[in-house]
Amino acid sequence: MAHDKYKILLVDDEPDILEFLSYNLKKEGYEVFTASGGNEAIETALAELPHLILMDVMMPGKDGVETCEEMRTHSQLDNCIIAFLTARAEDYSQIAGFEAGADDYINKPIKPKVLQTRIKALLKRYDKSDQDKGAVKATTSASADLVIDKERFVVIKKGEELTLPKKEFELLALLMSRPEKVFGREEIFNLVWGDDIVVGDRTIDVHIRKLREKIGDKHIKTLKGVGYKFVERQVAKE
Repeated sequence: MAHDKYKILLVDDEPDILEFLSYNLKKEGYEVFTASGGNEAIETALAELPHLILMDVMMPGKDGVETCEEMRTHSQLDNCIIAFLTARAEDYSQIAGFEAGADDYINKPIKPKVLQTRIKALLKRYDKSDQDKGAVKATTSASADLVIDKERFVVIKKGEELTLPKKEFELLALLMSRPEKVFGREEIFNLVWGDDIVVGDRTIDVHIRKLREKIGDKHIKTLKGVGYKFVERQVAKE
């Protein structure tokens, strides 16, 4: 896939950083948009539908986490990859970012060539997603009270449709594809995030917890030190 097919939105309240990143990404052939705050970022994202958003966490007014959270409420941005580019490397900050719906967390400072590599790795998901769509189109997986429709990208729980963030949906689809099979953490990282994506150690745990909140905590079983499996025979009690 050519670079010119990819749109990138940069969000940062520091003009120098926006200018520097924008220059380097445009030089690589990407179509680049910029925003200096949360509200402007949401408006631009909805207008341009970028493939990737690189966003700072610490911004005046609406910060990056709040902005990401609001972006994830818009179905038009379901397939958009959101990565935080920030100097804040604390574990709690990363967890907050992933809980808000971010896909990756890149620490500043970062060399332009390294950033280019990370961006290319993130954007590979679109190529993989296109291939997957051809393979799984019109297929569904179902349990006693849960149906996942991969073509419409929705989960149906007791007749009610749920729209999940992209990574939560892909994680649930993976687990439901082989009920009772235990998926190891490394296997989940490779199949959902990609083996060339670097994400925090708590990423899977956060996404599993969010899934349990939405579909019930009896469907997904943790095997400590091993991984997770989808338990088909158990029905979540409301």
